[in-house]
This record gives sequence, C-alpha cells and structure tokens, in this order.
Amino acid sequence: MAQISAEKREELLSEEKEEKQRYRALKGPARQYQKVLGILIPIIGIVFILNIPLYFRVSFFNQQFLGLFLGLLLALMFVILPPFSKSSRSSLPWYDLTFSLLSLFSGFYIFICYPNLISTIGLITPFRVLMGIIVIFLIIEGTRRTSGWILVAVVLFFILYFKFGYLLSGILEIQKISWERMVTQLFLGADSIYGVALRTAAIIVFGFILFAQIMFGTGGAKFLFGLAESAMGRYRGGPAKAGILASAFFGMLSGSAVANVAATGTLTIPMMKDIGYKPHFAGAVSAVASTGGVITPPIMGAAAFIISEFLGVPYAEVLYIAIVSAALYYLSLFMQVDLRASKDGLKGMPPEQVPSLTKVLKEGWFFLIPIVVLIYVIFFLHLNPESAALYSLVSLLIIGLIKKDIRAKLKGFVTFFENTSRSMLEVSIICGAAGLVIGVITYSGLGLTLSRVLTELAGHNLLLLTVMTAIASIILGMGMPATAAYLLLALLVAPALIDMGVAPLIAHLFIFYFGCFSFITPPVCLAAYAAASIAGADLMQTAIQGMKLAIPAFIVPFIFIFNPAVALQGTGLEIIRELFFAIIAVFAVSIALEGFLKKRKGMLVRILFGIISACLFLPLPPGVSFVAVAVFAVLVIADYLTAGKRLENVKKIPNVK
Repeated sequence: MAQISAEKREELLSEEKEEKQRYRALKGPARQYQKVLGILIPIIGIVFILNIPLYFRVSFFNQQFLGLFLGLLLALMFVILPPFSKSSRSSLPWYDLTFSLLSLFSGFYIFICYPNLISTIGLITPFRVLMGIIVIFLIIEGTRRTSGWILVAVVLFFILYFKFGYLLSGILEIQKISWERMVTQLFLGADSIYGVALRTAAIIVFGFILFAQIMFGTGGAKFLFGLAESAMGRYRGGPAKAGILASAFFGMLSGSAVANVAATGTLTIPMMKDIGYKPHFAGAVSAVASTGGVITPPIMGAAAFIISEFLGVPYAEVLYIAIVSAALYYLSLFMQVDLRASKDGLKGMPPEQVPSLTKVLKEGWFFLIPIVVLIYVIFFLHLNPESAALYSLVSLLIIGLIKKDIRAKLKGFVTFFENTSRSMLEVSIICGAAGLVIGVITYSGLGLTLSRVLTELAGHNLLLLTVMTAIASIILGMGMPATAAYLLLALLVAPALIDMGVAPLIAHLFIFYFGCFSFITPPVCLAAYAAASIAGADLMQTAIQGMKLAIPAFIVPFIFIFNPAVALQGTGLEIIRELFFAIIAVFAVSIALEGFLKKRKGMLVRILFGIISACLFLPLPPGVSFVAVAVFAVLVIADYLTAGKRLENVKKIPNVK
C-alpha cells in the first residue's frame, strides 16, 4: 500500500479530530446518561424488529414504538450535539438536559398513552396541544442541529401554509384550521410525525446501520478494501480502479457518500496521486465513486427503503432496477479512469504493493457470508429488508463465535451500539421533520394540487417536467440531506410524473438519484469537498472534474423514464437490446469526454462519439440505434488499426545516436 506522507497523515488526523469535536466529550454522570441512551436505542430497535412482545401475547401500535424510538434519539441528540459551533464540548448545559428529559418524557408519553390518544384523536385538550407543541419544537430544533437551517425553513414554510393557506386564492387555497387542531393533527396523525418516513428509519435503516457498524468494526472494511486492491491494483490506473471498487463495496453497506469518501479516500487518493493522477482528478474519482455507493444495492441510501414503503413494493423490486443503474454508473467511471491512465501513460501499483488475492480471501473470506445471506434473503426468500439485515447480522455473530479475532472485537458491542445510535440521529430526526411536511401535504390536499400545477406548468411535456424535476432534486439536495430532498419531491413532484405515464417506481427512483447527485454537483457538493480536502486540491476544480466524470450518470435516469426496457421493464428481447445500446452509449460518451481511445481524438471525432451516445440514449427508433452502433464499431476498429500501424512505424525508425 502506498505510504501517506507525514504532512498528509497529520492533515487527515486533524480533520478526523475536527469531526469528533462536533460532538460533546462528556464525563461523569452526563457520560453515563449518554451511554445508557446509546445502548437503549439499538435494544429497543431490535425488540421491535423481532416483535418480541408478541411472544408474550402483548401487541403495540407502530406509533408507540416510533414515539419511544424518536424520543430516545432526540434525548441523545440534545446530550451529544451542542446547539452552536462555538458551544462548549465538555459540559452539558441545563437547557440541553431539559430538552433531553422532555424528549424522553414525550417518547414514553406516546408509548404508554397512544392507544387512548388514537381512539379519541378528535378530542382536543390543553395537555395534548402542549405536548404537540413541545414535540414539534424538539424535532425542529433537532433538525437545525443535525441538518441546518434550510430544512428547518422548509418545515416551517409548510406549517405556516397549513395554518394560513386559507388566505390564498385560487388553486392553492385550503380550508381554515385552528392552531389547536393543526398541532394535534400533526402530533398524533398516523400520516405525520409517526408515519411511514420515521417507520422506515427506525426499523429498516436502523437494521442496516447496525449490521454495517458491526461488519466494519470487526474488520469487514479492511477485507473489502484488500479485495479491491488485489483485484485492480496491478492494472494501469490501478489505485483509481481499486478506489472505485472499494467505494462500491463500502457504499453497498454504508449508503453514505461523505462517509464513503472518508473511509476509502484517505487510502486511495494518496495512492492515485503517487502513480501520477493529478490531485483534483484523484479527488473527483473518489467523490464520484463514493456517491455511486449510495445508489448501489443491496443497501443504498435510506431513501431507497422509503421508496419501497411508500409504494408498497418489495424492496427486491427496487434493487432490480438499481442494479442496472449502478452498473452503468460504475462502467462509465471505470472507462474514463482507464482512458485517462492510458492517455497519461500511467501504470498500476508496483507488484510488491499489490496484496495477494489468495491471501486476502484466506484471511477474510468469511466476511462474504453475511453479504451472501443478505442478498439471498432479499432476492430469493423475499423477506422484508429489516429481517434480511438481522439474518445477515446473526450470520456474522455466528462467524464471531468460530473466529477468535472477530470474537475479541465483538466484545466491544457497547461501542457498536453507541456508534449505531449516533449514526441514526440525522436520518431519524430528518424523517421526523419530513413527517411534519407529509402531514401538511396529506391533510391539506396540497400534493394533488401541486401535481396539477406542475403538469400544467410543463405544458404536459414529459421531457420538460423531468428536466425541471432533476434540477429541483439537485438544488434541494444541495441544501438538505438527500433523504429529505427525496421525501419532499416524492410528495410534490412524483405524482405529476406518474400522471404523465411514468411508472411509479421509476418516477421515485428518478427523484432519488438526482437528490444523491447533489453530493458531486457544484456549488454545494459535500462528497467532492471532502475528497478535495484529502487530495489537497482546489475544491471547485475537483467538483467540476467530478461533474465531468459523472455526466453519463446524469443521463441514465432519463433513459429509465423514456426507455423503461433499460430499467428491466419490457420483454426479454427488448431488455437485452436496450441494455446493449446503453452499454455502447456509456463507452461512446466516455471516449467523447476523455478524447482518447488508443490515441488522442480531435474535436470533430469527439463530437461524433457524443452524437453516437445521444442516439443511443434518446428514445429513437431501433434502426437509428443500430446505425449508431455500426458507426461506433467502425470508429473503434479504425482507431485500433491506425494505432497499431503508427506503433509499427515508430518501431521501424532506426536509433539515432
């Protein structure tokens, strides 16, 4: 493995220290309180997923569990996350302790009293209104601390619309509602805070985060990275290709682009620079590869689970389509990295630095078992995702009983539990905030109204509507987490796409993908910024290079909309034909972007390759696509033949002393 310079090592340690300093480092009773909360949250999650109370002939409403789960997470958040960047990290102020205890009280209030509350939901009492105000405030403040002001502004906008929308005229006008009834509906309604968004986070996302924490904590990350290095390190541009593969492996289990950059980029970016890749290009490769992990099965981002819950379709069905998009995404990135290495004359890693595949597999093959179990349970047993996560976790624990080194690491389960709770904070609180927006849209009828407005605004033109949706997804994704951006647009825009004939699953995935692409889209592109800081490169130069590398990825979702066969929707022959065209299109656009195959390409040839890719991407008649493939084949063969002749002529030139 390439050595990291002392300066770079110190820089990385400094960045890691800064990240840790985001949270409080408490001692004494406050630390014990934090520890109890951090352990209790995963225990409650496991109890609910396994439905253990049912074995004792006790049943609960989902909302009872969700109320307790959210209350515990909010309580932990107020303990470990200070309100401002300059707040003390060493003590727990009285107001945060108060907020934490209020969060606990609200959680137990819902857990104990919800059966009575739901049976008398139309009854408005001062205490219920007070509790509703407290819970809504705690969620909004938690959202501010974890996700920033933009998402808070969005939530407040919708709440104010719910209250004052009756003052508007025309299509956006809604019925008048009192403050008391509005708060009660948002607090206790089944389609609001304790609805589908929070349920997805608390059950499905939690199960996979717990699995990933234990998988990586016991050495799974090291094994996957070694696997990537041994498979790709020896080839030209090897470290870049190994980084892409490692990011795909890591992303399959983490579903977080920025965490992916931090985990893999600290190792792969210095290696890419060592063999000759420019710093901004190395950073861009890491950012784009890490972002691809968010759309790579079997885990993907939290929003993928929400899609399944929203549409009531098996999670495996979401994954089938996602596999195609992820494959095309990484194919285009591999192609561009390979062409750049060939163009710049870059080689692979020195043989002595490439780990032996046999040795890597011998030392860590058992880490493949939980992944195989995960895929088998989802695709073949057709069980729900949370059960798949727990089955995979159980298989890992069984391995731990056999393997001594893993068994030793599993003794740190308290740390795994605490890390899981901390990882759950942002997504769960976001889903609680999204629940408020969902409640407003559901109870006010805004979703149907906006669907009609958008359709009319686009002039019933599907292409225009999809472009507007893609831009909106990217913009919202810049200002808020991808899950929150997806939830908002799934409610406001997806119905319009569906009304214009797009399949519901493809419409939701379209929004999800473009929300994720905000990680590499300037000016706010967190994955690109994280990678640039590791690479020591200019932030904007890295972001622009990342955009260039990801151009094919921006096109793939449009193919799904206009050519569903690429999304495995159609006859077997149609699917095979369109997938073939899509693969050729990815190759063509990669050559056009890099301007190189066996030799450098002039602008006219690059434009020609771009036109070929456009003919294959766009919903044109099959005849046009076959002609484009034929032209592509002629250009590629001609390039290889002329490159061979050029090399032969060079060899015939006598040496001149």
